[in-house]
Order: sequence, then structure tokens, then C-alpha cells
Amino acid sequence: MIERELLRRARQGDNTAIATLYRQHAPRVYTLLRRLAGNDAEAEDWAQESWVQAIRGLPTFRGDSGFATWLHRIAVNCALTGRRRWHRKESHEAPLPEEMLAGAPRSGVVLAARLEGALMQLPEGMHRVLVLHDVEGYTHEEIGGMLGIAPGTCKSQLFKARARMRELLGSRASAMRGEETCVI
Repeated sequence: MIERELLRRARQGDNTAIATLYRQHAPRVYTLLRRLAGNDAEAEDWAQESWVQAIRGLPTFRGDSGFATWLHRIAVNCALTGRRRWHRKESHEAPLPEEMLAGAPRSGVVLAARLEGALMQLPEGMHRVLVLHDVEGYTHEEIGGMLGIAPGTCKSQLFKARARMRELLGSRASAMRGEETCVI
């Protein structure tokens, strides 16, 4: 069944059509949100909220963009709301001292955690653009449409995000290899 017909039936409340749309798009939505969240629990919460909003909003979907683009914009907006809540909550928590982290094993899991940690330190705009462009593969124009910004702003945010990631990861990666500099 073509997507247009699925959408028409889903708008009318056809649970089979809604379930089919969910099966087709849920993995990509979750992957996007997992990369934005940095952990499974938040990604699952944001994905659930995204789908609730999408299903409620189906009657308003005009079809000006593709369903996947519309759905991803909803998901990104849920992530933004979730990150704002996370930052408010985090402001009441103290980070672990560096001395406790210094003796940690240097496995791939730890490196991945450090990468995600650096990613989470980026300002919100840089974080979103970096994930959407470099990880998800969206163009600057698509990202601009999703986030309501100009493609030039997207390019600028991406440039700044990459520079900041090099800065955040440079000293840690160099220290692990015994080198002076690190290039991403």
C-alpha cells in the first residue's frame, strides 16, 4: 500500500494503517532520538511522545513535505523539549570529579561514552545540527526546514560544532595516545 493511502486511512483512525506507518518509520525515529538523547531511556521516552504527537497531529498533516520529514521534525521538537528538562534537572546534580574518571579502562565503550559526553556538552543548536547532518545525513536545507533556521545558519552551527568537538575531545584523545594533538 502506498504511503499516501496509508496516511489517508490513518487520518480516519484506521489502527492498521497507523501501525503500518509506525513499523515503517519507528526505527529511524528512534535512531535519530537515541543520537540526540545519548541514552536509551530518554530516546524511548522521546520516541513515544513523538508518536503520540504525530498520531494526534495526523489530521493537520498537509503533505507539503514528506511524512518522514514531518515526523522527524516532531521528533526533534520532542528532543528539544526533553533536553531542556534534562538541563534543568542536571543543574541540580554535581558531576563526577576527573580523578574518579582518570583510572577508567580505555575500552571502546568508554571511548563511545566520552564521545557522547562531549556531544552533550555542545550548545543545543550545535548538537542538533551536528547529529542531523553528520550522523543522520540530512542536507542543510532539510535541517533548516526542520529547525526553522536558514541553511547558512545550519552550516555555521555545523562548523562551530565540529570545532568544539575537536576541542572537547582533543586533550582526552591525545592523553590516551600520548600525543599532543588530535584531529577529528
